[in-house]
Amino acid sequence: MSSTEARGPRQIWRALQWSIKGLRAAWRHEASFRLEGYLFVVLFPLGLWLGDGAVEKAMLCGSLVLVLSAELLNSAVEAIVDKASPEFHELAGRAKDMGSAAVLLLMFNVALCWSLVLFA
Repeated sequence: MSSTEARGPRQIWRALQWSIKGLRAAWRHEASFRLEGYLFVVLFPLGLWLGDGAVEKAMLCGSLVLVLSAELLNSAVEAIVDKASPEFHELAGRAKDMGSAAVLLLMFNVALCWSLVLFA
């Protein structure tokens, strides 16, 4: 559904508030997001420090941001699947598993980026 409200600073502010609300909900309700958040707090500054130049810093830090983003999307998929179908259904389980697999692949990407940058 498209919005008929004019775009401008007020709409941007509201979008920012909704995004912060989503981050708070993920932090409060998702243990995986909290764990990845703790790792982010430790590894992000380390990536800025260890990266040699802008590209390496972007790879080290950006790969971490991707994991958090995928975890947010995975949590959103899980929440909507649980709301739509509280009982087990094969397709619901498949959707949840695929979301989890996306997070796993991005964690492999973090390991690959950090390994290539730090041990090249």
